[in-house]
Amino acid sequence: LISPMTAQGRDSARPAVAPSLAGAGKRSSRRVLEAPPGVRAIFLVGFMGAGKTTVGKTLARRLRWRFVDLDDRIRQREGRDIPEIFRDSGEPAFRAAETAALKELLKELKTASPHIVALGGGAFVQPENAQLLKHFGAPTVFLDAPVEELRRRCKPKGKSRPLYQDVNLFRQLYEERRSGYMAAGERVD
Repeated sequence: LISPMTAQGRDSARPAVAPSLAGAGKRSSRRVLEAPPGVRAIFLVGFMGAGKTTVGKTLARRLRWRFVDLDDRIRQREGRDIPEIFRDSGEPAFRAAETAALKELLKELKTASPHIVALGGGAFVQPENAQLLKHFGAPTVFLDAPVEELRRRCKPKGKSRPLYQDVNLFRQLYEERRSGYMAAGERVD
């Protein structure tokens, strides 16, 4: 789905998304990537701490595409941070805001320049959102890591991540969501 570009042009082998994304977060490689014609967006999915934002920004830079984090759009639309939405309005209100932001983004992407989109940890596993993405037809990539690694990566932002607080809840939530993430078109460890 995405092939690295060399100085002379395309490599003879066209790797799939997964091998290209696997190195997207590494700083040492500065190769420019090329997406196939017609792909308007790539959606990165996975649990908190999976690297969706880090990989997404790097991949967008290499493809010379735009990057958008759905959580940032939710913050803008709602005029408050996600922990505030969870605290003051509850998870159902957050999920409704998330779906509204996704619908708005998908409508914009039909005519916008290509984007890499990082979805929040629970966005892809919500049935309505999964259907919206399936209907839109853009590639989805599940970024995965062992739950211990995900939790370690989340520690610096632990207080601002409402679902991070309880270690058992974190593990349980990851296990519950993982089967939904596996519905993505590609998976990258």
